[in-house]
Amino acid sequence: MRRRHPSSVFAERFVTSDKTALRAQLRSLRRKLAAAAPDAGQRAAALWPGRPGGGIVALYHPAGSEIDPTPLRTRVAAGSVCLPVAQSRQGALIFRRHMTGEALVPDALGIPAPDVSAAAVLPDVVFAPLLAFDRRGGRLGQGGGHYDRTLAHLRRKKTIFVVGLAFAGQELPEIPMEPHDQRLDAILTETEYLEFG
Repeated sequence: MRRRHPSSVFAERFVTSDKTALRAQLRSLRRKLAAAAPDAGQRAAALWPGRPGGGIVALYHPAGSEIDPTPLRTRVAAGSVCLPVAQSRQGALIFRRHMTGEALVPDALGIPAPDVSAAAVLPDVVFAPLLAFDRRGGRLGQGGGHYDRTLAHLRRKKTIFVVGLAFAGQELPEIPMEPHDQRLDAILTETEYLEFG
């Protein structure tokens, strides 16, 4: 029998159908998890098995207490990393190549991103930040719908593999999903890697 992460058991208290209230509670929980495990990004990167054929890998610039994907750069081929760029507050994200050390500029959401001189690409693997996940691929994001719109757009164009990057304690028994919500193909935490389906 799999042992539950203590923070995951704690997170079960927050299950509610009101996503706004749930998000506020989960942001508070994530801040606590981040403070308790500052090396979580490194530990998660050590568990990433990679994908056959590699391809272009979309990471993200961590905002607030999101788990830091930067250590994953050492696990993917040089020159294959891209970062999301918000061109508007409501549209789908685009992705631009990014090399370690290249300057970043604020995008439409104020998040550091590659500038317009970086090549736009379609990723093969997308690491997505989140507030919570479940073991069926459910993902609860920040509430702006940016990743749901983006993943739906990418999935219409090509086959992609979407990995939620999270603290183990962000797991909930079930994420309330709506028809437009995009599911994860896998989850990577500081304690495990799990593919769904």
